[in-house]
Amino acid sequence: MADVQRVICIQDQLATITLPAEIDVAGSRRLCGELGSALASAAVVIVDMTATTYCHSSGVHILLLAQEQAAATGVDLRLVVPSAGVLRTLAWAGADWLLPIYPTLEEALAAETSRPD
Repeated sequence: MADVQRVICIQDQLATITLPAEIDVAGSRRLCGELGSALASAAVVIVDMTATTYCHSSGVHILLLAQEQAAATGVDLRLVVPSAGVLRTLAWAGADWLLPIYPTLEEALAAETSRPD
């Protein structure tokens, strides 16, 4: 998972993390750090899994922890997951009920911020 990149648009308080084709155990550890940094510096964090075709259960666990942290700090976390295989993995873990998932990056960017009043 050496290709993980974090791009933060400061003026929009938007962080986008683009994930590679495969997220394995080692990649999950790096993902944890990237997500933590993004959640600390942005109001909206988009995890772009457009290229991801495999996500180990440890990666799902990191995404669930990130959602928990995002909810606790008022950050809007959004996932872009077009891959049927990754969607099945998320569903198998029950994460599809807990994570806001969008089929395209455009839809994730256009989504309304989900903040409590």
